Amino acid sequence: MAGNSQRKGSVRKSSKRPTAGSGGRVRRGLEGKGPTPKAKDREYHKAHKIDQAKKRNAPAGRPRKGGDAEWVAGRNAVVEALREGVPVSAVYVADGAERDGRLREAFKLAQEGGVGLMEVSKGELDRLTGGAVHQGLAARIPPYEYAHPDDLLDLAEQNREKPLIVVLDSITDPRNLGAIVRSASGFGAHGVVIPERRAAGMTASAWKTSAGAAARIPVAQTVNLVRQLKAFQDEGCMVVGLAADGDMSLPELVADLDLARGPLVVVVGAEGGGLSRLVAETCDHLVSIPMATTLESLNAGVAASVCLYAISQARAEL
Repeated sequence: MAGNSQRKGSVRKSSKRPTAGSGGRVRRGLEGKGPTPKAKDREYHKAHKIDQAKKRNAPAGRPRKGGDAEWVAGRNAVVEALREGVPVSAVYVADGAERDGRLREAFKLAQEGGVGLMEVSKGELDRLTGGAVHQGLAARIPPYEYAHPDDLLDLAEQNREKPLIVVLDSITDPRNLGAIVRSASGFGAHGVVIPERRAAGMTASAWKTSAGAAARIPVAQTVNLVRQLKAFQDEGCMVVGLAADGDMSLPELVADLDLARGPLVVVVGAEGGGLSRLVAETCDHLVSIPMATTLESLNAGVAASVCLYAISQARAEL
């Protein structure tokens, strides 16, 4: 009944704990926290990363894995991945799958590469590959381990060379990414930097297009491309972006030997759209590739190859 003090919850219990205000628990929050920790003791400071790297006897910026494992499904796709040296962790074959030439070749390549073979039911393989058309064969690829952008500068320093770094602005086609990684490796670049979001990553397709170069040159990820470009500039690098309406041409770039042979970052824009506005504004120079016809622009992978070749020729004259 109303006013029944025996009803559960009707009695308001008092508390002697201090209430929020200028005293009590809040007062403790106003007390001093002691001296500022040293830079190497602050988790997100560069000095901390360097100190931890020294302790691990490894380069600063531990590699970061790029998401979940990937599946390559289908007999032709698996054979091509094994041929091109894609880092396959295991090959899965459906129980009772027809043993044709492709399947036998996949088994042979897996055995030669020390890749494990797993036999599973067709239903299990359907589940693992997300219902892809696997033809009874699929390969599991572990997540790619991305480098830290600082590692690319460290690599150049270790080789006693001026840094040459390729940065990709929202390249979304993994085949273009793979082609640029291949060119960067072939023409002496110390690494490739890609955005963490809204861009192609080192998938199986990118691995295949790189023709194994992805195992020889580091690929780094960055959360903020503009901030990373400014960080490279702070380290003494000149940043140039490829653009059809550049303020200098590629021949002018390589003719300026101090520029071509010095610490250099080459930024390649997205397919079709080119460089984003903020990235273009951050570049020290925008470089155009002269064309003999009215063709407006080159494919991103081709443009990067032409530019890197010209720079490598200029550097070879040292």
